[in-house]
Amino acid sequence: MSDTDSYIYDEASGEWVAAADAPAAAADDTVVVRDSVGNVLADGDQVTLIKDLTVKGAGQTLKRGTLIKAIRLTGDAQEIDCRYEGIKGLVLRAEFVRKR
Repeated sequence: MSDTDSYIYDEASGEWVAAADAPAAAADDTVVVRDSVGNVLADGDQVTLIKDLTVKGAGQTLKRGTLIKAIRLTGDAQEIDCRYEGIKGLVLRAEFVRKR
């Protein structure tokens, strides 16, 4: 059996796809997260807040210009997971940050 005869079942479309086309189909599932000015964000990036944000449940306000280190993408196009001292489970909207 040669490589041109190989097929992979694509569960999303319910069809058999040639193995050569499978990586292209899988690439469509990736979510691209962009900051407030359009820069593409990735895991581990550092971001800066562009406005003051009140953190619900923490009774704290993060000021504009605050540096957030080592963000993690959540799979949602507009949400990023991050850590900040004293706040556990902080999730920020990508529209309020700028890549540093």
